[in-house]
Amino acid sequence: MNHELYAAFNARDLPTLLARMHPDVEWPKAWDGGYAHGPEQVRDYWVSQWKTLDPKVTPTRIDTLSDGRVRVTVHQVVHGLDGALLVDTTVVHLYTLEQGLIRKMDILELCSDAPS
Repeated sequence: MNHELYAAFNARDLPTLLARMHPDVEWPKAWDGGYAHGPEQVRDYWVSQWKTLDPKVTPTRIDTLSDGRVRVTVHQVVHGLDGALLVDTTVVHLYTLEQGLIRKMDILELCSDAPS
């Protein structure tokens, strides 16, 4: 994980993002619940989400954990398409990589029991 991937998300650059996904990626559907499975479902989820929400995520810290997962603390700001502020918070994105690709991503609340 790096700042460039978050910049690609904020720019809605799907080709760059999906190129980093494992064919069996599991991606959390934060607004709907459950997971999207595979890059096509992730793409469909994001496209649907962007029709009603304008999320921006900015990494503030990136750490590689001892088990190889990548923990990214992000400042997350979500507006409705009308400009109304819906969310302004800090959360943790926890990535599992396989063969250099994103195999799974989880979203954790920032708390003392989040992996460090």
